[in-house]
Amino acid sequence: MTMRFVAKNVGALLLCAAAAGAVAEDAYVGDHPAQRRAGTTVRIDLIGDSTQTDNAGYGRGFCANLSEKVDCLNMAKGGASTKTYREMGLWDRALSTRPDYMLIQFGHNDMESAEHLARQVTMAEYEANLRRMVEEARAQGIKPVLVTPLTRRYFEKDGKIHSDLLAHAATMKKVASEMKVPLIDLQTESIAYLDKIGEQEGNKLGITKKDKDGNTVPDKTHLDWQGSYIFGRMVAADLGKAVPALKKYVLPKAAELPPQGKLAMDVIEGKPFKIVLTGDSTTALEGGWGPGFCATLTPNVTCVDLAQNGRSTVSFIDEGWWKKSIDEKGQYYFIQFGHNDQKPDPKRHADADGLYADNLRRFIKEVRAIGGIPILVSPLSRRNYKDGKLVKDGLEDYAASVRKVAAEEKVTFLDLFSLSQHYLSMKTQAEADAYNATTHPDARAENGTEVKPDRTHLNDKGKALFGRMVADNVIRTQVELGPNVKGLPEGATPVLQQAAPTDGH
Repeated sequence: MTMRFVAKNVGALLLCAAAAGAVAEDAYVGDHPAQRRAGTTVRIDLIGDSTQTDNAGYGRGFCANLSEKVDCLNMAKGGASTKTYREMGLWDRALSTRPDYMLIQFGHNDMESAEHLARQVTMAEYEANLRRMVEEARAQGIKPVLVTPLTRRYFEKDGKIHSDLLAHAATMKKVASEMKVPLIDLQTESIAYLDKIGEQEGNKLGITKKDKDGNTVPDKTHLDWQGSYIFGRMVAADLGKAVPALKKYVLPKAAELPPQGKLAMDVIEGKPFKIVLTGDSTTALEGGWGPGFCATLTPNVTCVDLAQNGRSTVSFIDEGWWKKSIDEKGQYYFIQFGHNDQKPDPKRHADADGLYADNLRRFIKEVRAIGGIPILVSPLSRRNYKDGKLVKDGLEDYAASVRKVAAEEKVTFLDLFSLSQHYLSMKTQAEADAYNATTHPDARAENGTEVKPDRTHLNDKGKALFGRMVADNVIRTQVELGPNVKGLPEGATPVLQQAAPTDGH
């Protein structure tokens, strides 16, 4: 990994389960309005688990194979089962969008295991849950279509797929037959396709994950861009057969990968690319998580940290730092501001739901204009405690704004504020002070000659911890980056995880 840092500037260089460490919801379950996209004549919702999502499933490939007359809304949720999809309120939200059709696919997380997880159900409950969904969709005037679960890529010694989802597929077929629901038998068709191409080619359709030792290994459940477009095409074509009225909305030829998808496949294959970090001092070289993040990357990645001390979204633009960032022509841009937008200084201040949000949207637009992929990061928490409890001090408003913009613009959102807050909430002030920077220029500028603990900026220990937090979480949503993040060393304690499309398997 190549790290490059710019010289100092003129002034200075969920869901929350404490035991499991999961915090926040993923960025792809926002508040979806019931209004239809302008110019469309039919709406189709995807209702299911991670194998249907855009980032880790066939969702984006499916929608790409439909005409512009279709408002294709992906309501799938990583880690969801027929039970938890309802418990999380997602089923009611999906019904409220009033689609014409729903493609319903569950099974991966319903399956019972030795762990007896709360999301798992018996086969009888699985069947009952599917029947209830069909009945309730029809009661709202929505036409349900059942999709048997996409197979996992479990190849055995005979070179063939040995699926663990056959019973769930059979139950779904039974429900479809008895309730006269159109059926797409993706389980059977995906097995046949993978049997034909074999294990080596089959693995090329999936993403990777880290094993218990931090090694990169194939993920046999989730899909990369190529896999999404292959199986998404399969589902779209089958939908045209199962529901003849929709055949005219299926593209006559399979959709090709867009530039973003081609980039992602190059990244998965280990080709060189560049990440550009932009933000304030909590991302920058001297006192931010940037160096710790860059240190986790593999040698094929150039990591350029252009974050600057004391800057807000306003001054980063006004002083030309944003133009310098765009001029780098990076492939991925991490964007984190908030600490200085919050301050009353008129040259830096931006209201969370006003100019701050507008500037984030500008950053997204301009990164996309050069063919890059923007990733929004909420502000790193400060480390101040009162009466033994961590103080939020207003940054939560900026974190909420980042989340909202990311959901609206459909970009990856890394909730570093919630992650760092959750981690620090389990510490005392003395323990948190172990991450404090010393003699940081921003702290000197704000405190003058008075010596105060710097509970905003990071020392080397803090850089490594929060840089690792960013790295381990971004690969759970921007999944193609997985092979480019080095795993944790043996015996290291993993950091907290944000909920993501890849949850549940």
